[in-house]
Amino acid sequence: MGSLETERKIVGWAATDSTGHLAPYTYSLRDTGPEDVFIKVISCGICHTDIHQIKNDLGMSHYPMVPGHEVVGEVVEVGSDVTKFKAGDVVGVGVIVGSCKNCHPCKSELEQYCNKKIWSYNDVYTDGKPTQGGFAESMVVDQKFVVRIPDGMSPEQAAPLLCAGLTVYSPLKHFGLKQSGLRGGILGLGGVGHMGVKVAKAMGHHVTVISSSDKKREEAMEHLGADEYLVSSDVESMQKAADQLDYIIDTVPVVHPLEPYLSLLKLDGKLILMGVINTPLQFVSPMVMLGRKSITGSFIGSMKETEEMLEFCKEKGLASMIEVIKMDYINTAFERLEKNDVRYRFVVDVAGSKLIP
Repeated sequence: MGSLETERKIVGWAATDSTGHLAPYTYSLRDTGPEDVFIKVISCGICHTDIHQIKNDLGMSHYPMVPGHEVVGEVVEVGSDVTKFKAGDVVGVGVIVGSCKNCHPCKSELEQYCNKKIWSYNDVYTDGKPTQGGFAESMVVDQKFVVRIPDGMSPEQAAPLLCAGLTVYSPLKHFGLKQSGLRGGILGLGGVGHMGVKVAKAMGHHVTVISSSDKKREEAMEHLGADEYLVSSDVESMQKAADQLDYIIDTVPVVHPLEPYLSLLKLDGKLILMGVINTPLQFVSPMVMLGRKSITGSFIGSMKETEEMLEFCKEKGLASMIEVIKMDYINTAFERLEKNDVRYRFVVDVAGSKLIP
């Protein structure tokens, strides 16, 4: 439909300082341009990265900030040049909403690695207007960074897939780890970790969950279908498990030693870092050299991989384990997430919430 003559005023829940406390905030959405999709938000997942951002843990936060980057909504209006979507479509928006479209990563369909990528929130568009996330009534997003949610997948179940699901799917694909019969490890059983178990099992892998205590053993084995469970502080069990894994997806978002986990990897095994940590990690080089092991990282996934991942999850019947909340519970949810008191992802029912109490 092209640009609107007046900007829309909407309500979101924003942090205004590094306490991270969210409260209602009214702001203007940018006009719907030719390539843009105007979306009414239905559901939005809560990710551990949201905590880092609202509390300025990385020293780069700008306020007021409306977080939320696991967004599912309904298309209300499309710009005149939009070809992929129409009003009424159920769509998703993830961690990024823009890129330069000209660099090598962009031209290689790896726009998440563009040095000029635009984050869903706590960033600015090319015109200088701030981006705001999915804990709000609506968003306006470039069609390139919008994906269709497969039919039959509920909005609240789809939301965490746009970050947690994609974050584990992308490296398994990129590093050639999709074939069945591999032995994988999932370190940390939070939002990303629980999807790691589900995705790896759906690919036909033998999956070992590695955790700091025994308290999640039943959940990992009985509810998520893991094949084995390792307590990282159990030295004897860790030694018995040495040289057995093809890869480990490390989802732990706090400082931790790498050497105990490197020892679990086979020759040419990969330790894939997923947790956002703002303190240097350490290891001794022989731990890597003597098994030709790799320590690598991966960041979300491309738009193409997002579409593939959603279809994979639909085909395999995969869904996140979630706790649905209303917006007025969001600050309590963040407190619980910091204590790891959620199994395994909070999802805000935005459409069903009263945004102004």
